[in-house]
Order: sequence, then C-alpha cells, then structure tokens
Amino acid sequence: METLLAYLVGFMFAAAIYLMLSGVLVKFVFGFVLIGNAVNLLIFTAGRLTHIHPPLISRGRTILTTHASNALPQALILTAIVIGFAMVTFLLVLLYRTYSQTGTLDADDAPFLEEIVQNVPGTPSGPKPNEGDRS
Repeated sequence: METLLAYLVGFMFAAAIYLMLSGVLVKFVFGFVLIGNAVNLLIFTAGRLTHIHPPLISRGRTILTTHASNALPQALILTAIVIGFAMVTFLLVLLYRTYSQTGTLDADDAPFLEEIVQNVPGTPSGPKPNEGDRS
C-alpha cells in the first residue's frame, strides 16, 4: 500500500509543478492546492498506514508494552489543511484583484509584461512641477 501511495504522491507533485509553471494564474492556484494535498498525503504516509492499537498503558505499567500509532502526523496534517485553506483564500483574492487590474489571468499577456500606471482618485494628473525650477 505504501508503494502505491508513494507513486500517487509523486504523480501529484509532478502534476502540481506542471500546473504551477504553466503561466496561467488559475492553473497556478490549482497546482498550489494539489501540491498542498500531496504534502498532506506524504506526511500521512510517513506516519504509518498499518492499523496499530491506540497508545493506552495497561494497569500496573508505566510505559507502553506494544507499538502504538503516532498522533503527530495527524496533528500536522490538520494544521496544514487549515493553513492551506487560508492560503488558497488569499490566492483567490489576489487572483480577483489581478484580473480586475489587468483584465487577464495569463502571465504572458501584455498587461503583465509592461508597467501599468493608473491615477489615484483625488490626486492631480500629469507631471508635478519641479520645486527647484521657478521659471
């Protein structure tokens, strides 16, 4: 089972890198989500997949007598899911803002390749006079 999941994690990493390098920002967000899920699956796989008894100490003992499952990978994955959700939300807001400013989500289009200067409402447009030049 571990071999199958190792192949799946490798495939997910490869697909995520392909999506993130495509140049389209929507594909980048999908690749970011996919690489987050691949990391979670990798941590889950590293924490053992076999069913082991819970870590209970029998009466009269001070230490565990058998192997027990590790709760740390589960806690790490839960934390990574919450942080990943926050990052995806932030990326979607950035995606919306980028589209509203440039009108495109393709990184190879002209608005991404040249600087766009826009006037801020309430400020005068045009060049400001030089303070040292009094002619």
